[in-house]
Amino acid sequence: MEAASPTTAVNYKIGNEKLCLITESAANRLKGLLTKQGRPQGALRVAVVGGGCSGLQYKMDLVDGPANRDILVVSKGVNVVIDPKSALFVSGSQLDFSDDLQKGGFKVTNPNASAHCSCGESFSA
Repeated sequence: MEAASPTTAVNYKIGNEKLCLITESAANRLKGLLTKQGRPQGALRVAVVGGGCSGLQYKMDLVDGPANRDILVVSKGVNVVIDPKSALFVSGSQLDFSDDLQKGGFKVTNPNASAHCSCGESFSA
């Protein structure tokens, strides 16, 4: 008797840019990074975790796609996945990218942040 191979469908929700908007600059950079990693259909995972000077900080990873319970947002042709808990903190945020030598990289502008630390890496809500 053969064992049936389990097919596990990922159960996720579709969100919109009101949750997280990606700028053109960030989208171009992400598309390049995903293509370089060999997963052009992949996604940027944005999460909020405890830590940093102000109590919360962003964690970003490139992933193959959404996991169970994630919210998938397509913005400027880039897939962004956010877990439900993090979505409470990032709703209305904008993700930008800058090539600036000193303050370059991905930056989140978050209207829910009530305070930021001086290094700009953490926030409180």
